[in-house]
Amino acid sequence: MFLKIKQDLIILITKQIKMMLMMIDLLEIILPVCYFIATWTYSKSFFKNSKLAESLKVRFLMTTLIIHGVYIVLRTLRFNHPPITTVFEIFSLIAFTVTLAYAYIEIQTKNRSTGYFILIFPFFFQLISSLFIKELTEIPQVLRSNLLGIHVGSALIGYAAITISAVYGFLYLMLYHDIKSSHFTVIYKRLPNLEMLERMSFTATVLGFIFLTISISIGYAWLPRAIEKFSYADPKLLSTIIVWLIYAAGLTAKKIVGWQGRRIMVLSLIGFIITIFSMTIINFFFSSFHKFI
Repeated sequence: MFLKIKQDLIILITKQIKMMLMMIDLLEIILPVCYFIATWTYSKSFFKNSKLAESLKVRFLMTTLIIHGVYIVLRTLRFNHPPITTVFEIFSLIAFTVTLAYAYIEIQTKNRSTGYFILIFPFFFQLISSLFIKELTEIPQVLRSNLLGIHVGSALIGYAAITISAVYGFLYLMLYHDIKSSHFTVIYKRLPNLEMLERMSFTATVLGFIFLTISISIGYAWLPRAIEKFSYADPKLLSTIIVWLIYAAGLTAKKIVGWQGRRIMVLSLIGFIITIFSMTIINFFFSSFHKFI
């Protein structure tokens, strides 16, 4: 009797695992399509002023976020670790966090006209992830930690928001140049005004600063105990602190000193360039315990 129940339980668990794997595989096909549709509707709304796209784009955006959230949960449960073990898992998380950060900014500012310029990036990240993602056979125990998942997830949301802030900074400078040169392109006609772009960039900066603070705090408190080769002089850790200080200075300059307009936008772009340096050049040329991923 007991043996029969045990066998039935094993069969049931095996079926559930297979169903979960099938669902994960299916979502890896569906997600790039969802991102393409969301990006396309925002594009049609911006460049063609399509009323249908305008009415549908937010629904597609939220649907994509929900589906992607389900995918992340399923992948975490099935493989028993946060999806941070490979570059292509990270790419999928980047797609999700950029989209999540954009949705937050859209809700906060009540401006829906700039989605195309943001969502084009998550589309390509998720497309690449879905094409090449695979599960590792051997995973270091530290990568199974939920705290590490929160640390990495917070960092990715922070970097995603910083990227969005830089995009708005770039759009601000483009629009500023159009106005100064009296050269009024479709960008001028469709983009929000300079004040709104500055507000959107600032909202993204605040969001990025908050999540970078969370990530850095977890890193300093937990990683020394979890990673043998941890060092406070780690190049990537130091570069992240520098990025954090730049954005802290920018927020202080805006709120206390009264900086605004082009100064803040240029500072946002400088912070973004240093962020890119942190994520690329340092990975190639410097030794870092962050390379355990």
